[in-house]
Amino acid sequence: MFKMKKLKLIIGILFFMVSCSTSMTPVEVNNTLPKLTKSKFISKTNLDETKCKYLVKGRNYVAPIGFSVKDDLKYGAQGIDEWVKLDGGNSYILTNYKWVTVDQNGSTQLHLEFDTLKCEE
Repeated sequence: MFKMKKLKLIIGILFFMVSCSTSMTPVEVNNTLPKLTKSKFISKTNLDETKCKYLVKGRNYVAPIGFSVKDDLKYGAQGIDEWVKLDGGNSYILTNYKWVTVDQNGSTQLHLEFDTLKCEE
């Protein structure tokens, strides 16, 4: 009985460790982030099609460390929304992002760079 519990625990730990990635691909970020923000996501390629006014260029936000990369992105989305609101806007353009290793254990933290805009709705 004890050996079976120990085996299940080891399998659970291995599964957990394998499922913990430390970053996302650009496609994953660009598909996921807009779903997590209340502000409107504007891609650089679609900027010409919208009537927007830049409010602040070059905002930086370091998201709190989450349990997973999806949590990191969720916290980053909350930070973007707060800055967009504080700037009096309703939209943003993601200009850059990166996960930075913050300790010897491989923990990562999401750094976001974005512009805030006010767009016609």
